[in-house]
Amino acid sequence: MTFRHIVLFRIRDGVAEDDIEGAQAGLRALGVFPEIIEWRVERSLDARKGVVLVEEATFVDEAGFLRWRERAAHQDAAAQLARIADWWIGDYAI
Repeated sequence: MTFRHIVLFRIRDGVAEDDIEGAQAGLRALGVFPEIIEWRVERSLDARKGVVLVEEATFVDEAGFLRWRERAAHQDAAAQLARIADWWIGDYAI
């Protein structure tokens, strides 16, 4: 059964545009691993509540997602985002 992973990153007010773009590029770079079927990272077009980056991913299965989550690249990206954003995660099986 495939596995969906959706994250909304609410960038904190006052974060420089270069830092936002760097975070978005870093997230996009995470989509290259074999466990991933589909990967998108986009900036929300609705800025009424501030800057939000949307990460949408489909994994081959939950085990693949768990392997990906433990990768150093993911850990590094999470640490980078923790400095500039708060986030909400939605994970579910398809």
